[in-house]
Amino acid sequence: MTQTMRATFPKLLSSQIAFDTARTILDGFDKHYRLFREASQQAKVYFEKSDWKTAQIAARERIDFYDQRVRECVAMLEDEYLSEELSDEVWREVKLHYIGLLIAHKQPELAEIFFNSVCCKILNRAYFHNDFIFVRPAVSTAYLATDEVAPTFRVYYPAKDGLRYTLKRIVTNFQLACPFADIDRDVALVDTRLRQMFGADEIEPNHQIQVLASLFYRNKGAYIVGKGINGHREFPFVVPILHNRKGELVLDTVLFDAHYITVLFSFTRAYFMVDMEVPSAYVEFLASLMPSKPASEIYTTIGLQKIGKALFYRDFLRHLSHSSDHIESAPGIRGLVMVVFALPSFPYVFKVIKDYFPAPKETTRALVQEKYLLVKHHDRVGRMADTLEYSDVAFPRARFSDELLAELKKVAPSIVEEDGDEVVIRHLYIERRMTPLNIWLMDADKNGDERKLEHGIIEYGNAIKELVGANIFPGDMLYKNFGVTRTDRVVFYDYDEIEYIVDCQFRAIPQPRNEEDEMASEPWYPVAKNDVFPEQFAPFLLGNPKVRKYFLKHHADLLTAEYWQARKQRILDGYVEDVFPYPQTIRFSYSSTAQTNAHSSLQFPTLSAQAE
Repeated sequence: MTQTMRATFPKLLSSQIAFDTARTILDGFDKHYRLFREASQQAKVYFEKSDWKTAQIAARERIDFYDQRVRECVAMLEDEYLSEELSDEVWREVKLHYIGLLIAHKQPELAEIFFNSVCCKILNRAYFHNDFIFVRPAVSTAYLATDEVAPTFRVYYPAKDGLRYTLKRIVTNFQLACPFADIDRDVALVDTRLRQMFGADEIEPNHQIQVLASLFYRNKGAYIVGKGINGHREFPFVVPILHNRKGELVLDTVLFDAHYITVLFSFTRAYFMVDMEVPSAYVEFLASLMPSKPASEIYTTIGLQKIGKALFYRDFLRHLSHSSDHIESAPGIRGLVMVVFALPSFPYVFKVIKDYFPAPKETTRALVQEKYLLVKHHDRVGRMADTLEYSDVAFPRARFSDELLAELKKVAPSIVEEDGDEVVIRHLYIERRMTPLNIWLMDADKNGDERKLEHGIIEYGNAIKELVGANIFPGDMLYKNFGVTRTDRVVFYDYDEIEYIVDCQFRAIPQPRNEEDEMASEPWYPVAKNDVFPEQFAPFLLGNPKVRKYFLKHHADLLTAEYWQARKQRILDGYVEDVFPYPQTIRFSYSSTAQTNAHSSLQFPTLSAQAE
């Protein structure tokens, strides 16, 4: 807080405790973001060394950094002050001091959310007041990038030295500590693609290329993200960098279709590791490439999921204030573990864990939460939906149907509370809304659309195989647990029975010893908890003759124990699958990136996106 501001508000800003508290909270955030950046910077080292296992561990650990720092900060404040010392008046002053400390800060929007998290942990919800937290941003991020020592993006002018030379400079400026197999060949391929992107129009004299200063790391790839500017037009592009079998680098393709770039930053994929001094500037740049993607999703995809959650909730509140439809049960078969409801005009669903689960479910609330946390930390390979987890969410009572509220109170009374004109849900998950695959297939069959039916089965099998490659066994493989996105991509979204592939024992059903065995209603062979018999999938999945035909045509291997055993062994051998968030057909040379060639001999799929 400046001396002028202190003089202006002598009565408001008179508490040393308030200033010290604000300083402690900001120090906690600064520690968090320093560690966040260090982890993101290390991603470059892991990529250069092809150290995929360590990279996966680092990406998982980074997700927990935020909550760890919040807990540390809360413990520090609770040790330092008695609860009566942090009165309402003091908390209001803490916020004012904090705003002053954020002037010229490089990550003010993130620091505000960190403040809210600490405040919410210390004050209980009934005592909590909006005056104490940042309901809306208090410090603008609009001009932060203009004061940087290191710019957010670099600018290149191809008209001066030619496009091909400029592209080589762009690549080499990242100073990756490993050689390219043939950078001149790859740059020539990129040059050809980009000229297709710019088209046959004359290139303006001030034509420029802007490229974000940090590479984006995820899985086994690094991504150059930029855009060409030709006159008044902008052309976004992304260039993936991969390793070949010899450990050399190759430029794999150019993504300049807006759809493929959006898929790269999808909600079904792991968070990027990217070093950002001013994250708001990165988000602004990315938003110019993907204007239809909200800032909340962009922040989340670059690993800043806490502010992503906060911005999402602000968007939801804004939507509530500008809509009038009622919250109702989501379409589909009712689940045994979750109650799922939705606001029809809002493209997300809300999921609440029930207090008790009827047979045959054998689980607990804590175990279900562990499964969702597993997915949050795991590589989702484009086949599992990310979830936003919230506590103490207040909905307008008037927007709930009496039937839905009665159901929630019946099956989840411990976490649903009616408080005046609000319904408060103490714990819930929010997920992107999709069409349940069972409904999607039923509609295709009913309408005689066999092409759509076959596509759905192909996508379903591909989703399972790509999850297997990422060491994920869905558990309950019924079609109702998978959803279809707006671009007809199948995604898994029900996680209460999810397991690691390496924790499962895939077995063939033994031959019956005699006629009594064959006619027995119960297995005549021992079955352990994690035993899986792929032959048993067929009765549950292939009742429809048309579905059966297409399943056996494309994915009959999923019904054999040998397939699952081979995939499990591959994981146990330490192999990390390649994950391509773009189609194989647009890659420069499938045969030149050698790690993927190993798939062919075992007939394993390459993990790639066709649409999302």
